Amino acid sequence: MSIVAKRCGVKFDPPSIIIVYENKNTSRMRKRIIPVRNFSQYSDCSRAAERLKYHVRHSVYVESVSLAQLERLHLILRDHLRGLSLEESLAAQQGPGPSDEDLNKLSDEELNRRKAQMDQLFERNRRHKDDADFVYDLEVEFPENSVREECSWDDHSDDEF
Repeated sequence: MSIVAKRCGVKFDPPSIIIVYENKNTSRMRKRIIPVRNFSQYSDCSRAAERLKYHVRHSVYVESVSLAQLERLHLILRDHLRGLSLEESLAAQQGPGPSDEDLNKLSDEELNRRKAQMDQLFERNRRHKDDADFVYDLEVEFPENSVREECSWDDHSDDEF
């Protein structure tokens, strides 16, 4: 059976993941509601997403949905169980800008999610040897009148230590 997911979402009562998919054989759009069982506000969203992705009955329907998307849907469900609204949950997933937060204060799970987002951004912006605009040894000249930021360690000389 050839199934392609078109949209996915969540239902809060009862906690469920909704997949709108197209059956390529019949060209019909269908909706499947997948209940999320044994899930609480303390559950690990990445493990729950993996369980759903490789579940015997549901794997056909979520095959074209990325594991990251399934994890985000589980995060929304978990945030709802913790008492957050949908808007608050989506805003928390966007996260503050990279310079606005202290990564040392994050939980391990949140830190791993931020690192994964940084890795995705890095891979998207990375230049490969096969790219048309790839330059092997790029040298950039900075203008003399450019503003230089001063750092506290620049004030010390090597003789002091």
